[in-house]
Amino acid sequence: MLPMEQRTLDRTGRDVSVVGLGTWQLGGDWGEVREADAFDVLDAAVESGVTFFDTADVYGDGRSEQLIGRYLKGRPDADVFVATKMGRRADQVPENYVLDNFRSWNDRSRANLGVDTLDLVQLHCPPTSVYSSDAVYDALDTLVAEKRISAYAVSVETCAEALTAIARPGVASVQIILNPFRLKPLDEVLPAAAAAGVGIIARVPLASGLLSGKYTKDTVFAPEDHRTFNRHGEAFDQGETFSGVDYATGVAAAAEFAGLASEGATSAQTALRWIIQQPGVTSVIPGARSVAQSRANAAAAALAPLPQSTLDAVRELYDRRIRAEIHARW
Repeated sequence: MLPMEQRTLDRTGRDVSVVGLGTWQLGGDWGEVREADAFDVLDAAVESGVTFFDTADVYGDGRSEQLIGRYLKGRPDADVFVATKMGRRADQVPENYVLDNFRSWNDRSRANLGVDTLDLVQLHCPPTSVYSSDAVYDALDTLVAEKRISAYAVSVETCAEALTAIARPGVASVQIILNPFRLKPLDEVLPAAAAAGVGIIARVPLASGLLSGKYTKDTVFAPEDHRTFNRHGEAFDQGETFSGVDYATGVAAAAEFAGLASEGATSAQTALRWIIQQPGVTSVIPGARSVAQSRANAAAAALAPLPQSTLDAVRELYDRRIRAEIHARW
């Protein structure tokens, strides 16, 4: 296994790789993935130094968790920290975020992953009021006390939700959309998390593939791919697909971003390197559907830090292309 920089997820006391592996795609929500192919992707990540997998009970209705569980059972030498999420399989009303449901959801995830105690459980972008509920955090503390979970965290849609969660002493990390096309968390969320000792897990790091530079305005995605059916938030929050950026705008911006790539690095690796060096980021979790993608993502951890000129160019591109489009839309 290759070495990779590890950063401490402070409130858990565990170290995780700066590049993790997001496994939404293993559930089949980005197109069909065979089990053998999924195992190859996981194996390539581990062999490349990845020690952090992120999944959720809703990815493929549990298939992603099950694949990870079966894979790790066959790789006892792999020291992987697994974060899962709960809540999105139920109706999205605050009344569903109660201890009895947490226990039920937790039992299912533990069975899927084949463990007695889950490393980390994240509330999966629940209704906004859930982040402010004392009863919710009491219930999560109970799961820790019952040794069902070692720690808990949140995955959020907005910076305001992140700041609310960071103020809670038991929250280990905040998972938030962060990439060169989504800069808002840099101003408030990352500094607040660092001050509180809360980890930051950067999700949707390639803006659903836009930042790979591989797509054009004519690219067609599979019917079951959320990039086909959720471009305007038809199925779930729009920010989950292309980071909420209009597709045509994103393709044009991605073509410009590709020109900022470091020598010898791809556009995707440059985007990941940009995220890794943002102060306060613990790990970034790109997905991968092939062995080559898995290895290439992990290799971003070994790139030299981007120079200030590139960081400035990313900000200028965002202000001119992305923020301007969002402002015009609203």
